[in-house]
Amino acid sequence: MHRMFASALFPLSLLATAPLLAQDAPPKMSPEEAAMMAAYQKAGTPGAAHAAMAKMAGSYDLSIRSWNSPGAPPIVETGTATRTMALNGRVLVEDMQSQMYGQPFTGHGMSGYDNVTGKYWSTWNDSMSTGLMVSEGSCDAEGACTFNGSWNDPVTKGKINARMTTKWTSPTVEVFEMYAPGPDGKESKMMEITYTRK
Repeated sequence: MHRMFASALFPLSLLATAPLLAQDAPPKMSPEEAAMMAAYQKAGTPGAAHAAMAKMAGSYDLSIRSWNSPGAPPIVETGTATRTMALNGRVLVEDMQSQMYGQPFTGHGMSGYDNVTGKYWSTWNDSMSTGLMVSEGSCDAEGACTFNGSWNDPVTKGKINARMTTKWTSPTVEVFEMYAPGPDGKESKMMEITYTRK
């Protein structure tokens, strides 16, 4: 992580120190340095995908259904979520409050679009874990998305792989679904959250 951060700052440091060396002349970069600077600027500039995410900012009421096992009746709970844009329009941050199995539950997620990979990404932390869920996916022109991610199972200590989908069923309603392997190893729906904008 520190190496990646340092490599990202190196081209910028060239510009920052150049005025100290020549107060009355603009910094001169080699063609390679100019190309590197252009690549970093392109990678860091918010675009259409980020503007689309910004439209999701706001406050929501949540209807939550979760399944302990395939075919079992769902556990139904409610909650709220607030979404805001951070880092000057680059990242959508979600803070959630609800009940989970009758206990207070809070969650914190971030999502964005990586200009370098051309993929959407998301992270999730919550009050039922000290770990991190990381996902990557793609979205279509209507805003329907599919993500694949994983987290560490507290029981087996291994990875649990999951598939998540989101779609807007109306301008004010988004439906999130999560699927993971059931007891038989086959994919099973484990959670559905309906977000209704306030």
